Amino acid sequence: MVSVQSKKLEIPLVEELMIPAEKVAHVQIGNPLDHALLVLVKSGYSAVPVVDPMYKFQGVISKTIILEETLGMEQFELNRLNDMSVGEVVDTDVPCLKQTHTMIDALHKLIDHPFVCVTNDDDEFDGIVTRRTILKQFSKHYHETLKRV
Repeated sequence: MVSVQSKKLEIPLVEELMIPAEKVAHVQIGNPLDHALLVLVKSGYSAVPVVDPMYKFQGVISKTIILEETLGMEQFELNRLNDMSVGEVVDTDVPCLKQTHTMIDALHKLIDHPFVCVTNDDDEFDGIVTRRTILKQFSKHYHETLKRV
């Protein structure tokens, strides 16, 4: 058995781990669903944040939500994509973080989500923290700890 004596672990804050809003694909709440689907397909993401014209975070839109809305009784009704806006189907029941939260706070929220949005005190969209970022931090810590053994 290997015993590890570690120094005090410094847990990073969300502000150190997040991808800033200007680097994150997102859509506006008033955009038609066809635009949102185009952003999702072109970016390669399964979901993106939704903001209003004042850049306040409104929720998340995903390929799954869009496809569920266009699924008719017997076929996909793609003509509905132009007739509906993101605001009609946005998922507003999503967790958020603040920049002052810790990596552990992010980890708990990322268990069920591939990314979590970061907002400020005015609910403006600041960026995202991804599951990948958190896993990289844990991997880095794990390997640094093993080097000391």
